[in-house]
Amino acid sequence: DGTELTAKPKRSFYAARDLYKYRHQYPNFKDLRYQNDLCNLRFYKNKIPFKPDGVYIEEVLNKWKGDYEKLEHNHTYIQWLFPLREQGLNFYAKELTTYEIEEFKKTKEAIRRFLLAYKMMLEFFGIKLIDKTGNVARAANWQERFQHLNESQHNYLRITRILKSLGELGYESFKSPLVKLILHEALVEDTIPNIKQSALEYFVYTIRDRRERRKLLRFAQQHYTPSEHFIWGPPRKQKLEGSKTNKKPASPVSIHNSCISKHKKTKEPKNTSASGSSGGKTTEERKVELTKNGEENDQDEQEMNCDAVRQNNSEKNSDTDSGQLSKSEDIHDTSDRKEDTSHSKKDDERLNSDCGNHPGTKEKDLCDTENSSSSTSADLQDNLDKDTLTGGTTTKNKDELK
Repeated sequence: DGTELTAKPKRSFYAARDLYKYRHQYPNFKDLRYQNDLCNLRFYKNKIPFKPDGVYIEEVLNKWKGDYEKLEHNHTYIQWLFPLREQGLNFYAKELTTYEIEEFKKTKEAIRRFLLAYKMMLEFFGIKLIDKTGNVARAANWQERFQHLNESQHNYLRITRILKSLGELGYESFKSPLVKLILHEALVEDTIPNIKQSALEYFVYTIRDRRERRKLLRFAQQHYTPSEHFIWGPPRKQKLEGSKTNKKPASPVSIHNSCISKHKKTKEPKNTSASGSSGGKTTEERKVELTKNGEENDQDEQEMNCDAVRQNNSEKNSDTDSGQLSKSEDIHDTSDRKEDTSHSKKDDERLNSDCGNHPGTKEKDLCDTENSSSSTSADLQDNLDKDTLTGGTTTKNKDELK
């Protein structure tokens, strides 16, 4: 029992689909069916009895009123007292049609009896109708009837049908006061706690006005316990927090800024001023191309930056150092082939020949510089990456490394 009480409720797909059809897609059949019969209107005119019991409406309103045992155990009269444009459990009852609804609203005798039938069922539930606007309150026998209503849950289906029928026959405004009273008794007063699931799944969603439905859902959310189990109104705060957490790890701006910060300009030696001026021109041209090309150049820059970071992290492995330098040079050749094809090819050959002829001395120098000061090796590596990207010669890179 403890696990059932604390279990989080689940929305009913059947209820949502059924009440959506009621609010938007009625009728559920071709409207020409039983158009000339008008059996529901004739029953309320006291011309025919309801089937299969054979009882007229006047007898039901006069003799069945207050007979709670008969109203509880008889299951065939409710489809006749509150007709709908859909088939119920009593197959002798006929569905309403739009033509019959219009004729029903014009007949004062039928409307008067319909309101009397509504009052009779409210008293059966322990509720009384206060005024003509549909306001309701507890009846004199509310304690006994609320206890019975809390136990006999098949009456929740009857309340749903009554609410639907009120909307069909011109009393849409009567729904909200009844649903509000039921929610108050179930959530605040705790007199009929077993009805709250049906009230939130069915009763609220019989109301066609969306603003009225939202008011009732807000009222229910304020008094629902535990509050985290309220599933009929999505909590806004949780949605905002979830969206923020989803956006934080995938922010492209922070990744772009972090990559740019790794490639700030470092101070170059004085003897490389001539080559730096030619390299500066190429960097300015690339800045123009970056602004023109947009996202594609941003991706290329990120890939080059990632290659530079990989080169800096792989200096500890002697075998992979020369391979990565040649790989970065190959990427430089493919990207700058249009600008300086002959010059980049010569640099590539020189760098590959140097790495192939003197791998031991070069790797030893790199390891020595890394062990002596990590910051100096990082600056030299950044200068190496800049010169390779901007088209600098490999001979100057070797001088800087030494």
